[in-house]
Amino acid sequence: MHTNKRLWYDQPARKWVDALPVGNGRLGGMISGDIQQEKIQLNEDSVWYGGPKHSNNLDAKKYVPKIRQLLFEGKQREAEHLTRMAMLSQPRYLHPYQPLGDMYLYFLGQEGPVQDYQRDLNLDTAIASISYQLNNSGFYREYFSSAVDEVFIVRLTSEKPGGLNFSLNLMRRPFDLGSQVIAPDTIMMFGECGRDGVEFHAVVKAMNEGGQVSTVGDFLSIEDADAVTLYLAAATTFRHDNPEKLCLEQIESASQKSYSELKSAHIAEYQEKFRRMSLEFSGVGIIEESQTVPTDVRLKRFQDGEEDLGLISLLFDYGRYLLISCSRPGSMAATLQGIWNDSFVPPWESKYTININTQMNYWPAEVCNLAECHEPLFDLLDRMREKGRVTAREVYGCGGFVAHHNTDIWGETHIEGIPLSASIWPMGAAWLSLHLWEHYRFGGDESFLASRAYPVMKEATEFFLDYLVEDSEGRFITGPSISPENTFILPDGTPGNVCMGPSMDTQILESLLRAVLEASQKLEVDRVFRSKVMKVLARIPQPQIGKHGQIMEWVKDYEEEDPGHRHISQLFALHPGEAIHPVYTPRLAEAAKRTLERKLSNGGGHTGWSRAWIINFWARLWDGDRSYENIRQLLTTSVYTNLFDAHPPFQIDGNFGTTAGIAEMLLQSHLGEIVFLPALPKVWQEGEVKGLRARGGFEIAVNWQAGKLVIAEMKAEQSGLCRIRSDILLLVKSEQKEVPTSYRDSILEFEAIKGKVYTIVPI
Repeated sequence: MHTNKRLWYDQPARKWVDALPVGNGRLGGMISGDIQQEKIQLNEDSVWYGGPKHSNNLDAKKYVPKIRQLLFEGKQREAEHLTRMAMLSQPRYLHPYQPLGDMYLYFLGQEGPVQDYQRDLNLDTAIASISYQLNNSGFYREYFSSAVDEVFIVRLTSEKPGGLNFSLNLMRRPFDLGSQVIAPDTIMMFGECGRDGVEFHAVVKAMNEGGQVSTVGDFLSIEDADAVTLYLAAATTFRHDNPEKLCLEQIESASQKSYSELKSAHIAEYQEKFRRMSLEFSGVGIIEESQTVPTDVRLKRFQDGEEDLGLISLLFDYGRYLLISCSRPGSMAATLQGIWNDSFVPPWESKYTININTQMNYWPAEVCNLAECHEPLFDLLDRMREKGRVTAREVYGCGGFVAHHNTDIWGETHIEGIPLSASIWPMGAAWLSLHLWEHYRFGGDESFLASRAYPVMKEATEFFLDYLVEDSEGRFITGPSISPENTFILPDGTPGNVCMGPSMDTQILESLLRAVLEASQKLEVDRVFRSKVMKVLARIPQPQIGKHGQIMEWVKDYEEEDPGHRHISQLFALHPGEAIHPVYTPRLAEAAKRTLERKLSNGGGHTGWSRAWIINFWARLWDGDRSYENIRQLLTTSVYTNLFDAHPPFQIDGNFGTTAGIAEMLLQSHLGEIVFLPALPKVWQEGEVKGLRARGGFEIAVNWQAGKLVIAEMKAEQSGLCRIRSDILLLVKSEQKEVPTSYRDSILEFEAIKGKVYTIVPI
């Protein structure tokens, strides 16, 4: 087997998207690795501009019935004209997530020719480092952000005694409010993020081994040191009344420990999560010398057509690393850029776009054995509920709670933005609620279901029980709404965005209604409410096939303005939904294939996250070769040299969507059945994956050779019926004894017992 868990480069980063990310969920940095002047760009996840808002358009409730009437009458321009005035919020846009600032290191005595330069990120230890030879001496730097000690650490060493001479400063250009000396070895930066915004402090302390540390102006000055450890802490008033006090306490606590103690504790805490699972390929396509080739060179060779399966497993592991590093219990949810953002005016404000992007960030959490990394999303949803009740009441005159296509750290739920093509979409809370349901389905924690998941799902459902409207065919549909960011063309040539009953809405709604029904039955609660839900479920539209053989995106078979549009919203029912399936709905599955083929033939998948979604779609259709074709395309056109996903610009959702897609190719567990290697491409002839999780409470390892299952191992985390889909007979054993099974219609069943391990082999 070939193990490959390191990104490395033989030169410093030339631009921000070449730098290497480190983070502890809350506090992150980008490592460029320059020799004479190093800039470490810093983020703290609660540094957001502005503050909470009350932006609902109070005229909306009055005009929503009129907008619906105009849409039913086919008066598209009039409906959108009124929608723009009556429904868009004031102010229009949410404020951005912003950088904490930069830490600059200015070195003396680093002139001359450099040899053996390496800059790397070890995914197994979550430590970035640089090393080089200069003037007959070795120099080394290590960087990590410790979740144990809540500090960002930089360790600098020189082989030559007294070889370290540098100064250090903190700055936040162009919104720099300055820094100050607070001790002979410590400086502090402070700032604020606009009226009503958060205030923050960042503190850095230098501890030297040999030489001396002093201050000059607001710089730390290190002279003639053998080694130096830098401790940086940061905090904001979003979480703490006195962030300065907290930073000083964190610095003081961390600096009482040796560097080796800090490093060992960091590695142990991180590896407990990262090492829960692994993916390794072997055989054809593995280049043993690949680890001696810089990652950017490997990437270029791959883009030129060379096979490198180690690069695929590296990309998979990178997604897991990034999720651990930007989303942990107690941190904020991962934004469009995780926690790594260098701009005060970032693309799309680097917020939470909840019409797919934020959801995609968390697709790998459960299946890749990082369930606790899902928790910050649940915390965000909790903050959204209170505001979502107000929006439901003020905008629509409905109960329950609702959210639209964007939110922020304060959990805003109003209609956000100006383009009607994105903003008029009331499905954000419904989709996010399904993540709570997924967490339960994988883990089986009934207390979580009862106390946290079900109340949110129920309240999201209550909104739709009030909101849905009956159309001329007696169906319950949503509206006014949109199919995210796409435009249709009416028969008279009129373009439109706002509509009644777009397909994605009803697909999300069906998933939510079925989930809330199953949850209420499981908990034996709310019989009357359940009856209402069942009546609505029976009358919502089902996926329809259009004139091109495609899944229709709207309730009518309109033409698209852009047939290759990046959003593929009408296939929610395929993934992450479960209503389209190759066995149970073969006509719809065929139409889903046709939908993807049309999208791709018209230039679809041109953004990284869209390409990642396509990987998952083909996996759900059990077409591994086409999934892999899109992995190749993503690595060819939609990643930067540090393997960050490129929309472009950088968006982290494509990294997470790709990791989830690779997992989906290797294991599926929706619709109550487990499938081993459902979408294995021909090029993945041999390999082994360990530690994947399946719905129903199983941890699974799978080994395959010659493209066929050799053995699977399943650990039952809860008792219950296990159903495995397989076209070949399988033998199940536990504790070296054969387990009674039944096999019918390609489904093998047996009763699993919590705590037992089962081995499954072909007969």
